[in-house]
Amino acid sequence: MRRRQFLGALGASTAMPAHALPIGHHVPAEEDRHQRTFMQWPISRAVHPDRLFLDMTQDAIARIANRIADFEPVTMLAHSDDHARAKRKLSGAVELWDIQTEDLWCRDAGPIFVKGTGGLAISHIQFNGWGEKQINSRDSQIAARVAERLDLPLIPTRLKGEAGGVEQDGHGLLMAHESSWVNNNRNPGLSRAEIETRLLDAYGATRMIWAPGIWGEDITDYHIDSLARFTGPGRVLINLPDDPVMNDPFHRAAFETYDILLAAGLDVDVIAEPNQRRVRSIDFVASYTNYYVCNGAVIAAQFGDPATDAAATAALARHYPDREIVTLNVDPLGELGGGIHCATQQIPA
Repeated sequence: MRRRQFLGALGASTAMPAHALPIGHHVPAEEDRHQRTFMQWPISRAVHPDRLFLDMTQDAIARIANRIADFEPVTMLAHSDDHARAKRKLSGAVELWDIQTEDLWCRDAGPIFVKGTGGLAISHIQFNGWGEKQINSRDSQIAARVAERLDLPLIPTRLKGEAGGVEQDGHGLLMAHESSWVNNNRNPGLSRAEIETRLLDAYGATRMIWAPGIWGEDITDYHIDSLARFTGPGRVLINLPDDPVMNDPFHRAAFETYDILLAAGLDVDVIAEPNQRRVRSIDFVASYTNYYVCNGAVIAAQFGDPATDAAATAALARHYPDREIVTLNVDPLGELGGGIHCATQQIPA
């Protein structure tokens, strides 16, 4: 019954021709109103062989889901066999759907929703485990399973990649690191120009800003959503180190992206990375910009540095003055190389 009510709220159009995006389609800005948030339940022991750490990761995902559920509906995707365990950690406000998963990264494996005059559709960029770096027999099917459940058109883009690898302001502008797209592990044989054309069409956008990024240093090939985020048309929040080490490839690439965004005429606001962290691992992703904007709130990470945690919260409050800023300890996600934004995907109202 709840599924039938939800489909009615979606206003899905099943009369749309196959493989046709809605006329005037676009991916709305994340700060536009949502119907709900989708998330994925991490379960695979092949991906997470340490049982204790998997339990901690599930706790972090549950904390995020339960807090978002205070502001908007949340649907957790998980195989029915995993529902009983998930319910022990999740609030009763979080709905579970029987869609099997391996890992938690719904921004990358989940559906990208577009709006247009014909209603909603899913613009399908095929997830392939960040270039087959991780098993994805379940996760690579999630977008299609959600489309089937919602009775929405699944429109191929002829691209492999992840939504975490491209940022969009909802007003026609995209930005991305080349390393996450112009890469033989995703789109062999395609030029940057060809990929750009397909991305612009997938998002219903008109302009794209590229920065080089870094090939091969992390599983995502340097997703831009852990560095820089649009907070409005032409307005960017970027997370940079106070004291950069210029032989660190990530520091060099981050400042290169910053210079390119400034040269493109964007309004760029800088916040500092944490200087003190609970987790000291060199591979730990401590990104304040990997936050999620939901109805009425911004859900963001805090890392245990009182000064930079407070500064990041203040910056988010400046950029999102009409929303509550909620900060959480989600350190297991940072240890896995991601954050809150990576773990979420919205369906627009």
